[in-house]
Amino acid sequence: MDWGPLSDAAIAVRDNAYAPFSGFKVGAAVRTRAGLIFSGCNIENRSFGATICAERFAVGSAISAGETGIEGVVVVTDTTPPSPPCGLCLQVLAEFGDADLPILLLNLQGERLESRLGDFLPHPFQFPSPT
Repeated sequence: MDWGPLSDAAIAVRDNAYAPFSGFKVGAAVRTRAGLIFSGCNIENRSFGATICAERFAVGSAISAGETGIEGVVVVTDTTPPSPPCGLCLQVLAEFGDADLPILLLNLQGERLESRLGDFLPHPFQFPSPT
């Protein structure tokens, strides 16, 4: 996968993160099967349950544009090592990608960790689809 454009989008959107409580800014970008890129940043809230993670923001942007197939994800933080998505975000990614979904974790120091969704979430929640 060509990570360049996806990484650039995630790095750029991280600057827009609203993280006054934790100071933990995150940028994320997803590429859809149609080749489109959607990005998102985390948005904290005084009511912590109302906080939106960057990964879910990016996926939501793709879904709102009619794109439901995710083929790649980049997450950018300023931690060493780079931080993976939280469990809630992993479950959302599992809804729109499979266990082989490539995920690239980056930090501002240039560290990179490439993995797959199944490495982080080997047993996503599933139930039978209605027929």
